[in-house]
Amino acid sequence: MGFNINEVDKIEILTLQDNYIDLLARDNNEVVQRAMPLKGLEIKNSLLAEHGFSSVVTVTRGGESSSILFDFGFSAQGAAFNAKALDVDLSQIETCVVSHGHLDHVGGLAELMKGIGKQKVDLVIHPEAFRKPRYLKITDEFKVFFPSFEKEMVEAAGLNVVETEVPYPLLDGDLLFLGEVPRQTDFENGMPSAYYEKDGKETWDDIIDDSSVVAHVKGKGLVILSGCGHSGIINTVRYAGEVTGVKEVYAVMGGFHLSGDEMQPAVAPTIQGLKEMDPTFVIPTHCTGRDAILEIEREMPDRFILNMVGTRLTFAG
Repeated sequence: MGFNINEVDKIEILTLQDNYIDLLARDNNEVVQRAMPLKGLEIKNSLLAEHGFSSVVTVTRGGESSSILFDFGFSAQGAAFNAKALDVDLSQIETCVVSHGHLDHVGGLAELMKGIGKQKVDLVIHPEAFRKPRYLKITDEFKVFFPSFEKEMVEAAGLNVVETEVPYPLLDGDLLFLGEVPRQTDFENGMPSAYYEKDGKETWDDIIDDSSVVAHVKGKGLVILSGCGHSGIINTVRYAGEVTGVKEVYAVMGGFHLSGDEMQPAVAPTIQGLKEMDPTFVIPTHCTGRDAILEIEREMPDRFILNMVGTRLTFAG
C-alpha cells in the first residue's frame, strides 16, 4: 500500500491539554519549548492539566504554514482555558481531527469551536467514534458509562463531519489521518473492560475508531501523533510506514495506553517494538501511565521527551 504524503520542512505540536504540568521546567532546546508562567513580567499565568489530550499541529512546507486541531481534551473548559492562557490564535485552525470518541478527547469540543469561530470546519473522524452507549464493565453488576458523543452534537458546534475508515489526506497532503489501524501484534489487545451495546447486545469494544495523524519531515522520516493508541502504538507506527511507504521514524508521540495492571504485560514488548523502529524521539503522553513512562525513559533516555501542557515540540528537517 502506498499513499502520497508531502515532505514538510517541519511540524510543530503545541499541547493544549495533557495529564501533567510543570511550570518550573528549564529544559528548553531546539526541539522543546516549555510554557512560561508569565503575563508581562509577573508570575501569574497558570495552565490546567487534566486526564485528556488536545493539541494544535502546524506543518510548514515551502514557507507556508497551516494548522489542525487534534482532539479537544476532557472538560468543557480545560483546553480552551489553556489556549487562551497561551495566546493561541485558534482562528488559524483549518481542520479538526478526533483520534477516537472517548470523552477525554472530545469533551472540550464546543468551547474550542467558539475560539475557532468558523462554521463548517471539517472534522475528520472514524465512523465508529459515535458508538453508544460505551462503558467500562467493572463487574457484571457495576458499569461506568462514557457520556454520549453524537454526530448531532458535533454538527451543532459548527463542524462538518467527515467519516472515513481509510487513510485521509489533511492540509492538501501535508498530514495524513490514518483511518482504521489493523491489529497485528500479539500483545496490543485493547481495553479488556471496554464495552458498548450493539443491536441491543453487550459487545466488547475494540475501539476500532482509534486513529492517529502522520507527517513526513524532509530528510528525517515520519512523525506519528496518537490520541490514546488503543489500536496499539506499534501497530499504528507500522501501519503508518506501510501506508506512506516511508520506513524512517523521526518521532512517536501520544498516548500509548499502557496504564494500569491490565496493560502491564504490554509495556516491555511495546518498548522493544519502539527500539526496533529506532525513532529519534519518543514522547509518551496522556494515558501512557506513570510506570510505563518511567520505563520508557529508563530504556530510551536519549530519545525520551517528557511532554506537558503548554509544551511546543518542533521536529524539523
